[in-house]
Amino acid sequence: MGIKQNLNPTPSDPFDLREIVGHFMIDGTFLQAAPYGSGHINDTYASRIQTKGGVVRFIHQRINHTVFKEPEKLMGNIERVTRYARERILAEGGDPDRETLNLIPARDGRSFYRSPEDNYWRTFIFIEGARTYDQVVDPRHVYCAAKAFGKFQKMLSSLPGERLYETIPNFHNTPHRWESFQAALSNDKKNRARMADREIDFVLQRKSDVSVIVDLMAKGEIPERVTHNDTKLNNVMIDDQTGEGVCVIDLDTMMPGSALYDFGDSVRIGASTAPEDELDLSKVSVDLAMFDLLVRGYLEATRGFLTPAEIDRLAFSG
Repeated sequence: MGIKQNLNPTPSDPFDLREIVGHFMIDGTFLQAAPYGSGHINDTYASRIQTKGGVVRFIHQRINHTVFKEPEKLMGNIERVTRYARERILAEGGDPDRETLNLIPARDGRSFYRSPEDNYWRTFIFIEGARTYDQVVDPRHVYCAAKAFGKFQKMLSSLPGERLYETIPNFHNTPHRWESFQAALSNDKKNRARMADREIDFVLQRKSDVSVIVDLMAKGEIPERVTHNDTKLNNVMIDDQTGEGVCVIDLDTMMPGSALYDFGDSVRIGASTAPEDELDLSKVSVDLAMFDLLVRGYLEATRGFLTPAEIDRLAFSG
């Protein structure tokens, strides 16, 4: 059994989704596939497959191997974490079909399909009855998303085995970021530094903040965790009926790190009064009411898990 043809062609696209879908363990008739979501890194599509039980949707993604240099190791992370999450959710009486991402294996048994063009594809079961939000439409979603990220971290605190593969080296290595900033400032090939004097001065005055979290980890004063590293509101599926955070998605940057990385990043996005690409800086500020929702949701989920040292530095992390 496999994907059968049907008379409705896929809309024009650089990839033949019908052919790609056929490489995964899906039995049914391919109906349609179209671009899906608002992500900027990977190419994402949703397909509709006619199965014996009715029409089922799946998510298919082409991994951006320019950003993620070793897709097979990245997929090893995701396969390992989602398998463990499924076990934990089942043990706690939850619904693993909705509360974690579920990979569909390729027909060769791997968690991905590598095309002759060296593109890496993966397939997930589509989570129905939930959606993501690029902007806050209901403040409660901020609370629920923070709670979902905290729950995700707590669940993975007992992940057995070796450290996860670092999908983007030095992603949250702030001293390394500082050195890169200094190098860019010194080179200034496009003579742009003069147009950002105030912002540059702001950064330079905060040099003492740069290595605080990294140094605490190096000293063992705060622990290394399995972290998501991209804790935006739109990386949590929100249930259509309850408004609860159902599932944490977009696991490509999942790797070793600090819980403070994840909470700090959620503040950067969730407590901001404007989108992260807003050009009118007069609109950009911190909404303390949103910050309060983030703190309450996150701490509710991480009670008994975070150390006092981590809790003490939550605000600093933002």
